Amino acid sequence: MMIGLSRGVLVASATVDVRFKFSNKPTTIETRRSPNQREIDSSRLVVESKSLNRRRSSSFTGRRYRVLILEEMGSMGMQEQFEEQRKPRILCLHGFRTSGEIMKKQIHKWPKSVMEKMDLVFLDGPFPAEGKSDVEGIFDPPYYEWFQFDKDFVEYRNLNKCLAYIEECIIKNGPIDGLMGFSQGAILSAALPGLQGKGMALLKVPKIKFLIIIGGAKFKSASLAEKAYSSPIDCPSLHFLGETDFLKPYGIKLMESFVNPVTIHHPKGHTVPRLDEKSLELMLSFLKSIQNKLSTGEPSYKEEERAAF
Repeated sequence: MMIGLSRGVLVASATVDVRFKFSNKPTTIETRRSPNQREIDSSRLVVESKSLNRRRSSSFTGRRYRVLILEEMGSMGMQEQFEEQRKPRILCLHGFRTSGEIMKKQIHKWPKSVMEKMDLVFLDGPFPAEGKSDVEGIFDPPYYEWFQFDKDFVEYRNLNKCLAYIEECIIKNGPIDGLMGFSQGAILSAALPGLQGKGMALLKVPKIKFLIIIGGAKFKSASLAEKAYSSPIDCPSLHFLGETDFLKPYGIKLMESFVNPVTIHHPKGHTVPRLDEKSLELMLSFLKSIQNKLSTGEPSYKEEERAAF
């Protein structure tokens, strides 16, 4: 017999039942063969429990789930579906010539009430910094960059290698639900849903479900912009705009490419800001909407991964 969890749903071989006992102690599991279930029966697992007249909470292997009792048609009786309360898993792309460790320090200025609602994965860019970093003397090296560009930001070097690297990291650290980017990482993050939709990037991984963009802008290359922003980007997005950020006008133009973007304004410049009361409310509301989206029975990571091929 095999028992496992897929996005919080308990699954097992079709020829056994699972019986749960609920108490103040951790949930225990018993298995038995159903008398009316044939070896070749391919119907769903029968799940029986005492006290099926109400919703209950339990603990399974140290992780919390919401227990929902569903009435099943026919002789299968009752089925119990577990929906895991997991946090959105977010891949974080740091700024130009900084690092994943530096971005972690920048983000951890945010309140615990925000941090505890995200599962963050911090990457280093694929290339060591080719020049001086603006954060020298503030944050310790090493420093990295995602790709290189000319002074007008219209020609890029190693961008395709960067996209392949991000895809590999998503596969390695998945399932990844969304992206959070700052500065160069924000420019890159904001372009990826459009490029993915056009079949130009991230072909081996599921669709990006949301973005958090801090100090972002568009790629200026006409050919790249055509692929990334030509169609409205229907991906939930939260954009941070700094009042004195030199990229603010470009960040506003970027937002015009998104469907119903959410905006957090702050009085600082090109930085990851602290959250004031209004910003905190917007941030928590956005994260709540993402959690609800992830909990509404969308295709599992593996199912989307198969569909991507």
